[in-house]
Amino acid sequence: MIHNRRKFIKQGSLIGVGTAAAFLFPMDLLASIRRKTSPNDKIGVGLIGCNGMGFSDLTSMLKMSEIQVVALCDVDDSVLKKRTADLEKAGIKKPKLYKDYRKLLEDKDVDVVIIGTPDHWHCLQLSDAVKAGKDVYCEKPLANSIEECNLMLNSVQASDRMVQIGQWQRSQPHFVDAIDFVHSGKLGEIRLAKAWAYQGWMGSIPVLPDTAAPAGVDYDMWLGPAPKRPFNANRFHFNFRWYWDYAGGLMTDWGVHLIDYALYGMKANTPKSVMALGGKFAYPDDASETPDTLQTVYEYDGFSILWEHATGIDNGNYGRNHGISFIGNNGTLVLDRKGWEVISEKDKMQSIPLQKNQGSGLDNHTVNFIEAVKSRDGSKLKAPLQVGYDAALVCHMGNIAFKTGNRIYWDNYSGQFSEDKANDLIPAHYHNGWELPKGR
Repeated sequence: MIHNRRKFIKQGSLIGVGTAAAFLFPMDLLASIRRKTSPNDKIGVGLIGCNGMGFSDLTSMLKMSEIQVVALCDVDDSVLKKRTADLEKAGIKKPKLYKDYRKLLEDKDVDVVIIGTPDHWHCLQLSDAVKAGKDVYCEKPLANSIEECNLMLNSVQASDRMVQIGQWQRSQPHFVDAIDFVHSGKLGEIRLAKAWAYQGWMGSIPVLPDTAAPAGVDYDMWLGPAPKRPFNANRFHFNFRWYWDYAGGLMTDWGVHLIDYALYGMKANTPKSVMALGGKFAYPDDASETPDTLQTVYEYDGFSILWEHATGIDNGNYGRNHGISFIGNNGTLVLDRKGWEVISEKDKMQSIPLQKNQGSGLDNHTVNFIEAVKSRDGSKLKAPLQVGYDAALVCHMGNIAFKTGNRIYWDNYSGQFSEDKANDLIPAHYHNGWELPKGR
């Protein structure tokens, strides 16, 4: 039973319209809307990685009365302490606490696992969770390499588990309405789709010295399969996104959300070729590794998809700091988290004013996941693993093109590029005794 869900989503949307609606939901308000449910109807949830979006995902699920948080897992004792206190504000008793995710997966009270860890952990943890018989809500991007994406796709397809990827815009009504309009043909022939993220809040990452890991942090477990390195605060909470060992920069952080919708609108998946130009142009001497400025062009039959990102500035295409546009012969549809509109090409069609966002896409997405869990019907999922796979694959291709400095060509049949330099960047490289999941 999912009680008063529309009321919850409406309350969430009043707190912050747009991107942060569900992410800022106060725990004391959560306490007031949770109702008692029979123990027989409870779904036990365990969260792995509690510091950021993972806890937002859990908070969203807890708006459903049948959800019971059973366990939290994090390598940082301070995060576990903070999240336990947050749950207490919502009148939720202290869950079991773990620092090793494998112990959480052994917990028979856990039915559903949320994976909110850095990207380099997703493949192992999702694969192990599926093998343990858990249903999984996994944060985006799907993985940190093409090889891991392939392994995860095979693992999930060979199982009967429900797996939802956290590309929650797939459940956002105005995003769905926009794509329905794109697919109507009213824009005419679409020759170009653009997706972009201009992130003005992102400044320079200052160079910091290596130090000992903070007390209460199992740093070896945090590194997991990533290369062994001394602890550095820049590479830890949140900022791990800007280091190749753990993630793929803005391309995989925002790109999987926005390129996903470009692919969805164009009914596309893998491109014929990719080329990318960019670098550390805004902050050339700061501590980050991934490019702060990037333009990537994906070639398809009859159209192209263009990705752009930039840190430190907000003035992106059409005056929006993020979005997707579909440029047709009759007009252009522009879409972002605030809404969508159509700009007519002269007088070829009628322009459409901004159709605004309504409520929380994240809340809709977690409801969709739990409905699939209860029905055991994977066809209900708005962002099944294949959706996460397609977006992650294309984003990793963009990063590989950037790293090679070449226009690279993709062969769908072989699942390889035409040049060795690009193919060398397909595999994942695991360290510290960790091994890639075995095929099923």
